[in-house]
Amino acid sequence: MKITKVERVTVSLPNDLVRGIDRREKNRSRFVAEAVQNELDRRRREDLRQSLMNPHPDCTELSGTGLAEWQNNLPEEDADSLLDAGAGKPVQWVPGVGWVEPI
Repeated sequence: MKITKVERVTVSLPNDLVRGIDRREKNRSRFVAEAVQNELDRRRREDLRQSLMNPHPDCTELSGTGLAEWQNNLPEEDADSLLDAGAGKPVQWVPGVGWVEPI
């Protein structure tokens, strides 16, 4: 993890947590920064899972639209520059599951 700008933050931790950190890591700040980053990443993944499990109604409606149809609805000057219809692989939205390759 590369940190370019550092800001000092004071936190209070129970003594047993601090002793546990000290037994495993010489640099408390690095240990806490990595732990916080891991927790932020975990929460982002959980937010994404929740979003996939409960899609916005507009997403569900659009999921049935084919890529070509969607491209045809773009402004003419943007249609070719924003989308390469030959790239990628076909997927479909399955409620409660998310995006999957069609069988």
